[in-house]
Amino acid sequence: MLKLYIGNKNYSSWSMRPWVLLRQAGIPFEEVMVRFDAFTPDSAFKRTLADVTPAGRVPVLVDGDLAVWDTLAIAEYLAERFPDRQLWPADAKARARCRSVCAEMHSGFGALRGACPMNIEAHLPNAGALALRDRAGVAGDLQRIVQMWEGLLQAHGGPMLFGNFTVADAYFAPVCMRLRTYGLPVPPAVSAYIGRVAALPGVKDWIDGALAEQEYLDFEEPYRLDRNSGMGAWARATGG
Repeated sequence: MLKLYIGNKNYSSWSMRPWVLLRQAGIPFEEVMVRFDAFTPDSAFKRTLADVTPAGRVPVLVDGDLAVWDTLAIAEYLAERFPDRQLWPADAKARARCRSVCAEMHSGFGALRGACPMNIEAHLPNAGALALRDRAGVAGDLQRIVQMWEGLLQAHGGPMLFGNFTVADAYFAPVCMRLRTYGLPVPPAVSAYIGRVAALPGVKDWIDGALAEQEYLDFEEPYRLDRNSGMGAWARATGG
Protein backbone atom coordinates (compact mmCIF):
# COMPACT_ATOMS: atom_id res chain seq x y z
CA MET A 1 0.00 0.00 0.00
CA LEU A 2 1.07 3.57 -0.63
CA LYS A 3 2.39 5.51 2.35
CA LEU A 4 2.04 9.26 2.68
CA TYR A 5 4.23 11.05 5.21
CA ILE A 6 2.59 14.26 6.40
CA GLY A 7 2.97 16.94 9.06
CA ASN A 8 0.43 18.38 11.47
CA LYS A 9 -2.94 18.66 9.77
CA ASN A 10 -3.73 21.98 11.39
CA TYR A 11 -0.65 23.67 9.96
CA SER A 12 0.79 21.68 7.04
CA SER A 13 -0.74 23.10 3.88
CA TRP A 14 1.74 21.21 1.71
CA SER A 15 0.73 17.90 3.29
CA MET A 16 -2.94 18.66 2.82
CA ARG A 17 -2.72 18.69 -0.97
CA PRO A 18 -1.74 15.07 -1.71
CA TRP A 19 -3.68 13.74 1.30
CA VAL A 20 -6.90 15.30 0.01
CA LEU A 21 -6.10 14.19 -3.53
CA LEU A 22 -5.65 10.57 -2.44
CA ARG A 23 -8.67 10.51 -0.14
CA GLN A 24 -11.02 12.29 -2.53
CA ALA A 25 -9.95 10.06 -5.43
CA GLY A 26 -10.53 6.93 -3.34
CA ILE A 27 -6.92 5.72 -3.59
CA PRO A 28 -5.99 3.58 -0.55
CA PHE A 29 -2.95 4.74 1.40
CA GLU A 30 -1.38 4.57 4.83
CA GLU A 31 -0.94 7.88 6.62
CA VAL A 32 2.33 8.39 8.50
CA MET A 33 2.15 11.45 10.72
CA VAL A 34 5.47 13.15 11.47
CA ARG A 35 4.63 15.87 13.93
CA PHE A 36 6.33 19.23 13.63
CA ASP A 37 8.95 20.24 16.14
CA ALA A 38 11.88 22.64 16.02
CA PHE A 39 13.07 21.43 12.57
CA THR A 40 16.72 21.49 13.67
CA PRO A 41 18.99 18.84 12.10
CA ASP A 42 18.79 16.72 15.26
CA SER A 43 15.04 17.17 15.73
CA ALA A 44 12.69 14.19 15.84
CA PHE A 45 11.06 15.45 12.64
CA LYS A 46 14.33 15.49 10.68
CA ARG A 47 15.52 12.18 12.16
CA THR A 48 12.27 10.44 11.18
CA LEU A 49 12.48 11.66 7.58
CA ALA A 50 16.21 11.07 7.17
CA ASP A 51 15.74 7.55 5.81
CA VAL A 52 12.69 8.48 3.73
CA THR A 53 13.65 11.53 1.66
CA PRO A 54 16.84 13.53 1.13
CA ALA A 55 14.73 16.69 1.11
CA GLY A 56 13.87 16.25 4.79
CA ARG A 57 10.40 17.71 4.31
CA VAL A 58 6.81 16.55 4.07
CA PRO A 59 4.84 15.44 2.19
CA VAL A 60 6.52 12.30 0.88
CA LEU A 61 4.73 9.53 -1.00
CA VAL A 62 6.32 6.08 -0.69
CA ASP A 63 5.40 3.33 -3.13
CA GLY A 64 7.46 0.24 -2.39
CA ASP A 65 11.11 1.28 -2.71
CA LEU A 66 10.24 4.56 -4.44
CA ALA A 67 9.93 7.86 -2.56
CA VAL A 68 8.31 10.81 -4.32
CA TRP A 69 8.50 14.23 -2.71
CA ASP A 70 7.17 17.64 -3.73
CA THR A 71 3.44 18.01 -4.21
CA LEU A 72 3.53 18.47 -7.99
CA ALA A 73 5.67 15.37 -8.44
CA ILE A 74 3.31 13.40 -6.20
CA ALA A 75 0.27 14.58 -8.16
CA GLU A 76 1.83 13.63 -11.48
CA TYR A 77 2.91 10.23 -10.17
CA LEU A 78 -0.57 9.46 -8.86
CA ALA A 79 -2.16 10.55 -12.14
CA GLU A 80 0.11 8.14 -14.04
CA ARG A 81 -0.29 5.35 -11.50
CA PHE A 82 -4.09 5.63 -11.39
CA PRO A 83 -5.22 6.93 -14.80
CA ASP A 84 -8.77 5.73 -14.19
CA ARG A 85 -9.19 8.31 -11.39
CA GLN A 86 -8.90 11.19 -13.89
CA LEU A 87 -6.97 13.46 -11.57
CA TRP A 88 -6.27 15.89 -14.42
CA PRO A 89 -9.00 17.10 -16.83
CA ALA A 90 -9.57 14.88 -19.88
CA ASP A 91 -9.50 17.76 -22.36
CA ALA A 92 -5.93 18.66 -23.39
CA LYS A 93 -6.43 22.43 -23.18
CA ALA A 94 -8.18 22.21 -19.82
CA ARG A 95 -5.42 19.88 -18.62
CA ALA A 96 -2.76 22.40 -19.62
CA ARG A 97 -4.63 25.19 -17.83
CA CYS A 98 -5.06 23.00 -14.76
CA ARG A 99 -1.33 22.32 -14.66
CA SER A 100 -0.66 26.03 -15.12
CA VAL A 101 -2.74 27.14 -12.15
CA CYS A 102 -1.27 24.39 -9.97
CA ALA A 103 2.24 25.49 -10.92
CA GLU A 104 1.27 29.10 -10.18
CA MET A 105 0.13 28.06 -6.71
CA HIS A 106 3.23 25.95 -6.24
CA SER A 107 5.63 28.82 -6.85
CA GLY A 108 3.58 31.92 -6.13
CA PHE A 109 1.30 33.75 -3.70
CA GLY A 110 4.19 34.23 -1.27
CA ALA A 111 2.70 37.31 0.35
CA LEU A 112 -0.56 35.57 1.22
CA ARG A 113 1.21 32.44 2.41
CA GLY A 114 3.61 34.40 4.57
CA ALA A 115 1.01 36.67 6.12
CA CYS A 116 -1.72 34.05 6.56
CA PRO A 117 -0.22 30.66 7.44
CA MET A 118 -2.69 27.78 7.43
CA ASN A 119 -4.31 27.33 10.83
CA ILE A 120 -7.57 25.44 10.46
CA GLU A 121 -8.67 25.53 14.08
CA ALA A 122 -8.34 29.30 14.41
CA HIS A 123 -10.64 32.22 13.60
CA LEU A 124 -8.48 35.28 12.88
CA PRO A 125 -10.42 37.92 10.94
CA ASN A 126 -8.52 40.71 12.70
CA ALA A 127 -5.23 39.24 11.53
CA GLY A 128 -6.64 39.00 8.02
CA ALA A 129 -7.72 42.66 8.01
CA LEU A 130 -4.29 43.74 9.21
CA ALA A 131 -2.59 41.57 6.59
CA LEU A 132 -4.59 43.28 3.84
CA ARG A 133 -3.76 46.69 5.30
CA ASP A 134 -0.13 46.29 6.24
CA ARG A 135 1.47 43.42 4.34
CA ALA A 136 2.59 44.28 0.83
CA GLY A 137 1.31 41.93 -1.82
CA VAL A 138 -1.50 40.26 0.12
CA ALA A 139 -4.26 42.22 -1.62
CA GLY A 140 -2.69 41.45 -5.01
CA ASP A 141 -2.46 37.75 -4.24
CA LEU A 142 -6.08 37.71 -3.11
CA GLN A 143 -7.19 39.58 -6.22
CA ARG A 144 -5.40 37.08 -8.47
CA ILE A 145 -6.97 34.09 -6.68
CA VAL A 146 -10.45 35.59 -7.00
CA GLN A 147 -9.86 36.36 -10.69
CA MET A 148 -8.57 32.83 -11.33
CA TRP A 149 -11.33 31.00 -9.50
CA GLU A 150 -14.15 33.10 -10.92
CA GLY A 151 -12.82 32.62 -14.44
CA LEU A 152 -12.42 28.86 -14.09
CA LEU A 153 -15.80 28.35 -12.43
CA GLN A 154 -17.49 30.34 -15.17
CA ALA A 155 -15.57 28.60 -17.96
CA HIS A 156 -16.21 25.06 -16.69
CA GLY A 157 -19.58 25.47 -15.01
CA GLY A 158 -18.48 24.24 -11.58
CA PRO A 159 -18.97 22.88 -9.04
CA MET A 160 -15.16 22.53 -8.93
CA LEU A 161 -12.60 24.63 -10.80
CA PHE A 162 -12.58 22.32 -13.83
CA GLY A 163 -16.06 20.91 -13.45
CA ASN A 164 -15.27 17.69 -11.62
CA PHE A 165 -12.72 17.38 -8.81
CA THR A 166 -9.12 17.54 -10.07
CA VAL A 167 -5.61 18.14 -8.77
CA ALA A 168 -6.36 21.87 -8.88
CA ASP A 169 -9.04 21.62 -6.18
CA ALA A 170 -6.71 19.61 -3.96
CA TYR A 171 -4.00 22.18 -4.59
CA PHE A 172 -6.17 25.12 -3.63
CA ALA A 173 -7.89 23.43 -0.67
CA PRO A 174 -5.32 24.93 1.77
CA VAL A 175 -5.99 28.37 0.27
CA CYS A 176 -9.69 27.85 0.99
CA MET A 177 -8.73 27.11 4.61
CA ARG A 178 -6.66 30.30 4.80
CA LEU A 179 -9.43 32.46 3.39
CA ARG A 180 -11.87 31.04 5.95
CA THR A 181 -9.50 31.38 8.93
CA TYR A 182 -8.54 34.98 8.20
CA GLY A 183 -11.95 36.11 6.96
CA LEU A 184 -10.53 37.59 3.77
CA PRO A 185 -13.25 39.22 1.64
CA VAL A 186 -14.27 37.35 -1.50
CA PRO A 187 -17.27 37.61 -3.85
CA PRO A 188 -20.25 35.25 -3.51
CA ALA A 189 -19.17 32.83 -6.25
CA VAL A 190 -15.79 32.33 -4.61
CA SER A 191 -17.32 32.02 -1.16
CA ALA A 192 -19.67 29.33 -2.48
CA TYR A 193 -16.74 27.46 -4.03
CA ILE A 194 -14.87 27.57 -0.70
CA GLY A 195 -17.94 26.07 0.97
CA ARG A 196 -18.14 23.28 -1.61
CA VAL A 197 -14.46 22.46 -1.17
CA ALA A 198 -14.78 22.36 2.62
CA ALA A 199 -17.73 19.96 2.25
CA LEU A 200 -15.83 17.47 0.07
CA PRO A 201 -15.46 14.21 2.05
CA GLY A 202 -11.67 14.24 1.66
CA VAL A 203 -11.38 17.84 2.83
CA LYS A 204 -13.84 17.35 5.66
CA ASP A 205 -11.83 14.37 6.91
CA TRP A 206 -8.68 16.49 6.92
CA ILE A 207 -10.43 19.33 8.77
CA ASP A 208 -11.76 16.89 11.37
CA GLY A 209 -8.25 15.54 11.87
CA ALA A 210 -6.84 19.06 12.24
CA LEU A 211 -9.42 19.98 14.87
CA ALA A 212 -8.74 16.78 16.79
CA GLU A 213 -5.02 17.54 17.14
CA GLN A 214 -5.48 20.34 19.69
CA GLU A 215 -1.78 21.05 19.55
CA TYR A 216 -0.49 24.61 19.71
CA LEU A 217 2.94 25.22 18.15
CA ASP A 218 4.10 28.76 18.84
CA PHE A 219 6.64 28.76 16.01
CA GLU A 220 3.78 28.13 13.57
CA GLU A 221 1.80 31.08 14.95
CA PRO A 222 4.16 34.07 15.17
CA TYR A 223 1.25 36.45 14.57
CA ARG A 224 -0.47 35.67 17.88
CA LEU A 225 0.71 36.68 21.32
CA ASP A 226 -2.37 35.18 22.95
CA ARG A 227 -3.78 32.23 21.01
CA ASN A 228 -7.09 32.58 22.86
CA SER A 229 -7.64 36.21 21.98
CA GLY A 230 -8.18 35.77 18.26
CA MET A 231 -5.99 38.85 17.72
CA GLY A 232 -3.22 38.69 15.18
CA ALA A 233 -1.44 42.04 15.01
CA TRP A 234 2.11 40.94 14.22
CA ALA A 235 2.77 42.16 17.75
CA ARG A 236 6.16 40.56 18.04
CA ALA A 237 7.37 42.41 14.97
CA THR A 238 5.69 45.77 15.45
CA GLY A 239 5.06 46.14 19.16
CA GLY A 240 1.40 46.61 18.31
